[in-house]
Amino acid sequence: METIRDRLLEAGMTLLLQRGYNAVGLQAVLQATGTPKGSFYHHFRNKEDFALQAIDRYMEQVHEGLDAALCDPAQPPLARVRRFFEISREKYREEGHLGCMLGGLGQELSGVSEVFAGKIDQCFRDIAERLSACLTEAQQRGELAVDEDPQEMAELLLNCWEGAALRSRLRRDPRPLDDMLEFYFARARAD
Repeated sequence: METIRDRLLEAGMTLLLQRGYNAVGLQAVLQATGTPKGSFYHHFRNKEDFALQAIDRYMEQVHEGLDAALCDPAQPPLARVRRFFEISREKYREEGHLGCMLGGLGQELSGVSEVFAGKIDQCFRDIAERLSACLTEAQQRGELAVDEDPQEMAELLLNCWEGAALRSRLRRDPRPLDDMLEFYFARARAD
């Protein structure tokens, strides 16, 4: 059963992705959910707390995507890693090619808020760690060159993806994401 807190966080994720932190006011969140102001403050201390909890909710969805893709033993490891990004690309398409909420908030807030910079950086490190584990398996199976560092490869993949997501958002077009995936995975395979 969806709670008021759930509705607020879901609306918050959408609004943060569409407008960014600074352009989202409390009134917009309350209006989008039909929630009284007092109910908001029952669940969140302030706007910063709300946005940080929205990031946590977003990461729950990211981890669901990682689980769906990376935990499929029927697929080879590199195919699993690529599948995670294909799932993400589809989600971005459904949302109008707005990209990654972490990337958007990171660009907006990392230079002005140590709290958000640290939180978002930790989220990216968590994603990279999961990718690295799968890339290590790919290396052990001979899919990834033995001289590659899986952690560095995971960080590079995530960095390239976030750049492509920004370009995709600017153009409202998935092509930068598609091009990045083709480029990365063509070069990642062991020959």
